[in-house]
Amino acid sequence: MNDWKSRLGVVYSTNPDFEYDNGEAEQAQTLPKNQQKLRVWRDTHGRAGKVATVVRGFVGSDDDLQELGKTLKRRIGVGGSAKDGEIIIQGENRDRVLQILLDEGYTQAKKV
Repeated sequence: MNDWKSRLGVVYSTNPDFEYDNGEAEQAQTLPKNQQKLRVWRDTHGRAGKVATVVRGFVGSDDDLQELGKTLKRRIGVGGSAKDGEIIIQGENRDRVLQILLDEGYTQAKKV
């Protein structure tokens, strides 16, 4: 942390244990596929009544979440997004999403 740009805004501290916080959060370690407790939901809230399939419970980095979301969207052939720890797939696709997750090795995935 010797980079002077990372401590802009803090001039001096008398605390000997003070650590400069540059706002970078640590990336979470991605759990193995067989330890991921994914839940597949049907949701219509905030979507003007349109149905979406939501996968929640992913523990890991944003890159791995994006990759899983891309795989689901490509295999089902619909649009969607992956952000804030959940994957949103357009339409009622709970059964198909669950089957894809089980085929990919996510053994603890369940439909809710």
